[in-house]
Parts: sequence; C-alpha cells; structure tokens
Amino acid sequence: MAIGNLVVQAGPVGASPAGSPLMAIGNLLDRQNPDGGWPYVRGGSWVEPTVYSVLALLSAGEIGPARCGLAWIRSVRRSDGGWAPRADIDESTWVTALVALLPPEHLGEAFHQSAIAWLLDTQGRETTTLYRIREWLLGNPDTPDRHFPGWPWVPGTAAWVGPTCLAILALAKHHQRRPSAAARGRIEKGQTFLLRHMCAGGGWNHGGVNALGYASRPYPETTGMALAALRGATSPKIDLSLAVAREFLRQCRSADASNWLRLGLRAHGQLPVEYCPPPGLSCRTVPETSLHLALAAADRGRGIFGV
Repeated sequence: MAIGNLVVQAGPVGASPAGSPLMAIGNLLDRQNPDGGWPYVRGGSWVEPTVYSVLALLSAGEIGPARCGLAWIRSVRRSDGGWAPRADIDESTWVTALVALLPPEHLGEAFHQSAIAWLLDTQGRETTTLYRIREWLLGNPDTPDRHFPGWPWVPGTAAWVGPTCLAILALAKHHQRRPSAAARGRIEKGQTFLLRHMCAGGGWNHGGVNALGYASRPYPETTGMALAALRGATSPKIDLSLAVAREFLRQCRSADASNWLRLGLRAHGQLPVEYCPPPGLSCRTVPETSLHLALAAADRGRGIFGV
C-alpha cells in the first residue's frame, strides 16, 4: 500500500501497534467503508470514527480517502445544522463538536459554520433559562454551577465532561481562525465548568465530583481530555491535575487513555520528553488508531486539535 512516498504493509484489522504510525495508516485505510465513512471496528459508518479518521489522514497527507470521508460527513448533516452519531439517527448530538474540529477549507465553510452555530446554541439542561425558572418556582436555591454551561451528550440533558471538552477544543480552534466574542465566552464558561467538576485530588471523571456521598475518582482518558480543553487557562487545580495525569501516563496500558493523556499533557508543555508507549499497547478501534496518528502529526508540528 502506497502512503505518500512510502510503501507499507497493512497490518491485521483490530491490532495496529501503537509505536508504528505507518502501519496505523495502513490499518486505517483498510477499514474505510465503500460509502466513504468508517466503523468503530467493523460494520456500518459512524460520525465519530469517520471524523477522527479524516483528521488523521489529512495530517498524514492522505487527501483522497479523506475527501471520501468528508463527503459522507456532509451527506449526514441534520436539518438543525448538527450531526447525529450515524445516518439513521434523527437527533443531533455531541458528535457535532467533532465535525467542528474539521478544517473548514476541507469540510466546507457553510458546513463548518453550521456546526459552530449548533455548539453555540447548545448547553446542559441545568444552565438553561427554563430549568433555572423551574428551580426558582420550586423554591430551590440558585447555585453557581447553573451559570457556567457545559455541553451534554444529547440536547435537553445534563452537561458532562467529555462533550464539554470536545466542544471547547472545537470552539478554541475556530476562535483562533476567526475570533468571536460568543465563542470566547462559551470557551471560558466551559473551562470554568471543567474546573468546578474536577475531582478533589485532581483529574476528572465523566460527570460529578461526588457519587452517593463519596468523592468520585478520576479516569485517565477524561483527565487527558479536560487538560487539553484547558489549554491557556491558569489555576492551581490544573497543576494538581497535571501531576495526576503524569502518574496515569506512567501506569497506562490503554491506547485510548494514553492518547488523551499525551494530548492533555502536551497542551501544557508537560509531556515527558522521554515518554515512549509501553510494548504491547495496541490501537484496536478506529478512534484509537486515528488519535495515535494525530499525536504523530503533532510531533511533526501539525497538531490537528490545536494542541
């Protein structure tokens, strides 16, 4: 298989070595569906793995396969300007943030602006005006959390760490290209949301800092995502979480967690220069393979996430 000016052998589907970017590209190209999209492992096309694949291939200079993926993504946009997880789902969701990460010169300016507008118009249920009025009518006290909107997985539900991180990354990348007070405001409030949802000892899980009266423990992948989204922010909490992330990375045996931890640490200039993925760390899904390729591109100064 030709990749740029190199020829490589495509490895078996489902186990691309984390230390071999060229093999990872071969595996990624092998998994593209005839419709131009990608599955998570095999089967029908989904927006999440397709966006990650396109981002990775663009960074690697594989324009042809990326164009087919972009055409599929454009074909499944919803009437509200957002994107659903796959073509047969009607409701736009968090994957719109992933689409907004795509370069507008490749996705198309109108499609990119559509994704940005959807993100700016979406927030967790707990910070909407209607919810706050309802709580006031019920006699419940106002809380600071209702003034710092994050993003939900699905509109009309509560905000969570994962979709908030991806939305911030997309808006920050857009803001660098086209500064906007609206984008800047949502980025800052989203970052405050993340800081308020940090676990007591540093790091992040998927949602609240307490569960059933007990302090929640952080997870490696969400800690890496949050740190990436907090690029440029300053807080003692970030320093605490960077220490947690470095320890997670030292013990990490998951490709997904390793990818996000490295992106998060890189965002703050804290990725250990001597770090090398441990032997046997395998990328077994399309998003894992794509993020691995994104990190290889960032090592060459082509960070597709703005990180």
